[in-house]
Amino acid sequence: MKIQKEAMAGTLESSDLLVKVIPNTGIEIVINSDVNKQFGDQIRAVVNQTLNDLNVTDGLIIIDDKGALDCAIKARVQCAVLRGANEENLDWSKLL
Repeated sequence: MKIQKEAMAGTLESSDLLVKVIPNTGIEIVINSDVNKQFGDQIRAVVNQTLNDLNVTDGLIIIDDKGALDCAIKARVQCAVLRGANEENLDWSKLL
């Protein structure tokens, strides 16, 4: 799956995050977080796993985290990717 257009999901409220996806060659992940020193590796791992589950091969993923839990990170990344990919046929089993 490739990101075809710019898309966003989430908010900048406390305990949430804003995910922006932009077309790009290859995968690039940028994480901006107040808790990056403590949880940056975990945030990146959740984002990478979610992208792998969705078979995303190309896209710039920008994360502005405000202390979101893993489940919120996964949901926001899924939503932004699906909005940006213009996919018609989804494998819903990968979105659980």
